[in-house]
Amino acid sequence: MNASQEPERDRPAPDADPVRRTPGELSLRDGPHIARVAALIGDTTRAEVLTTLMADRALTATELAAIAGVTKQTISAHLNRLVDAGLLAVSRQGRHRYFRLAAPDVARVLESLMGVAFRTGAVRLRGSPREPALRKARVCYDHLAGELGVHLYESMLARGVIRVDGDSVEPGSRASPWFGALGVDVGAAMQRRRLPCRPCLDWSERRHHLGGALGASLYARLGSLGWLRRRPDSRVVDVTPLGAREFRRLLADDVRE
Repeated sequence: MNASQEPERDRPAPDADPVRRTPGELSLRDGPHIARVAALIGDTTRAEVLTTLMADRALTATELAAIAGVTKQTISAHLNRLVDAGLLAVSRQGRHRYFRLAAPDVARVLESLMGVAFRTGAVRLRGSPREPALRKARVCYDHLAGELGVHLYESMLARGVIRVDGDSVEPGSRASPWFGALGVDVGAAMQRRRLPCRPCLDWSERRHHLGGALGASLYARLGSLGWLRRRPDSRVVDVTPLGAREFRRLLADDVRE
């Protein structure tokens, strides 16, 4: 071999990667690992845990084990995987650890999956006496969903309280007076570190209800006014007699205007 020649083994091969990938293929392989997240959510026990925590409350491993119908050892393994994946957050108070959804985007993914499951007929065969109530009104992480949530959303759209801008929703010209009359501070919601308004697809109605900072503030305010009352250990939200009267008045304004 000529001394000036580089040994063949040290030369970079002209085609080191025998499989040529397009930019699109690169993004699929090197981008977000959605299969990992989907596999975590797809397990029956973990799905039960995640949907239970969509009520924006924190529960212990013992409570979640009872809800999911598994042992504490089994639920601990599932919870550790969900925490490690960033789907759940955990906080400690005394001897107890409390688990909750890590962020609102986890709740949005779950609500969207519920919508797909409902549309494609992937529903549980076991009946639940709470199902009609869930469709009527329920909490979706930290905002109002179900028939009532959708009705309010469409009423707000019709009255200019919120407006659609492409795929997003923004406060409309009448946001401040409408929310202000209910005691909701639009300015404070705008300052929070999340979108003020977000259209959230409702799994049972297949239409949108209001999420985001304003959606959360509105739900909290309706509860403090005594219009809504959430059932213990449930996502079901009941309309109180006072709330029934006030919602009729609030929504009847659409007709008069």
